[in-house]
Amino acid sequence: MWFFDRLAIKIFTIFLLTIASFLMLIMVLPNLDSRNLTYLANKDKKIGNKLARQIENDLANVPKDSFRWWMRFIVVMNTHQKPAQSLFIVTPNEQIITAETKNIDLIKNFSQKSHNVDDPAKQIYDTQEIIGPFLIHYTNAQYQLYILQPATDSQSQFVNFIFDHPFLLLTLTMLASSPFLLWLSWSIAKPARRLKQAADQVAKGNLQEWPDLEKIGSSEYKATGASFNLMLRELKRMQALQQRLFSDISHELRTPLTRLQLATSLLRRKQGESSEVIRINNEAIKLDAMIGDLLLLARQQYDNNEIREFNQIDLLFKPVLDNAAFEAEQIGKSFSVVNRPTNHTILCYPVALCSALENVIRNAFRYSNKQIIINFEVKKQKITITIDDDGIGVAESELAQIFRPFYRTSEARDRQSGGTGLGLAIVANAIIRDHGTVTAEKSHLGGLRIVIILPIHKYK
Repeated sequence: MWFFDRLAIKIFTIFLLTIASFLMLIMVLPNLDSRNLTYLANKDKKIGNKLARQIENDLANVPKDSFRWWMRFIVVMNTHQKPAQSLFIVTPNEQIITAETKNIDLIKNFSQKSHNVDDPAKQIYDTQEIIGPFLIHYTNAQYQLYILQPATDSQSQFVNFIFDHPFLLLTLTMLASSPFLLWLSWSIAKPARRLKQAADQVAKGNLQEWPDLEKIGSSEYKATGASFNLMLRELKRMQALQQRLFSDISHELRTPLTRLQLATSLLRRKQGESSEVIRINNEAIKLDAMIGDLLLLARQQYDNNEIREFNQIDLLFKPVLDNAAFEAEQIGKSFSVVNRPTNHTILCYPVALCSALENVIRNAFRYSNKQIIINFEVKKQKITITIDDDGIGVAESELAQIFRPFYRTSEARDRQSGGTGLGLAIVANAIIRDHGTVTAEKSHLGGLRIVIILPIHKYK
């Protein structure tokens, strides 16, 4: 029923049933102890009454006032009792006649509980049981016969020990119900775990829908799963619109930009070179570079065509370091690697990550005077990559801002380098996609230090 499909109702019902079952168990369990006083079956009553009639017939020959008449009782009882049986006769003045004196206390205890000859009972004491009383007439008085014999359904000592220790009984009851409660908890938590798995995949950039979220669990979980899939559809739609918007912007901006560059070339042919023409051409080149960087940043953020995969650090970064060493030699600068990359494995988007490291190294080349140092260090399941240069560096107050899109530290520096303000934003986005961090610090060489930290993964 839909009413019981609600999580709150389900939890309340389970709690109520658990409490009711526990209370019922507490009330019923004492009655299951076979050592309690129970009434006799008709078959046992007939046997007891028959034995009482036989003893009564023999006692008719025993005079009441005879010498030691009670000894004659014992002789008669010994004649009729079976092996392993002991017979006891309680007189009207509550005296007990028997040859088995060691169990008299048991008979006294039992006779106080069961003394109705019309409704005899039974009680177990360890491995023995007492049944009775059965009526015996003797000299116009009523005597009661009790029979002590081996128990026909004796209860094990372990069960007796459990019933005699309520706390142990409670503990066993809790242990017996624990598997059911654990299974119940697991079944309730299963949809939540599934939802977490889906959320983890979304955090990794996988916007695939999860139809099973709308089918498992209570109505609240199903509704949450439906909302989650609706959110994914909207995210995919917005992502598609974003990509289309950037594509349209690229087309719309580059068309007049191309015309502007063509017009600048025609103007240069007609009027020759001038400072105005040079300025227009430089700004057009800057605008073209900015559009390219902006589209690259958008593709990194919204395009999931590249596959995230495991890569060895030394093999992954070797082409980048080789190209950097070659480029440094060509421009006359010193490029050195203090600690070479190790063979540890990282999970990353290889093309984007290599491009990010290459951009940081190129920035170091651009702003350094003579020296660039790169270092790889593995510590606590993380690899730290530092890139130092001996350039003019960045002001302390601006170190945390340089990874923002379009942030520029110095107009003179921008004019000199031709930067668009998007390079480090692209780097930061690539590092964050691989669950890493990137920060800027003052370098010991006097310039800027870029610190990249990436988590190390074991290949599965």
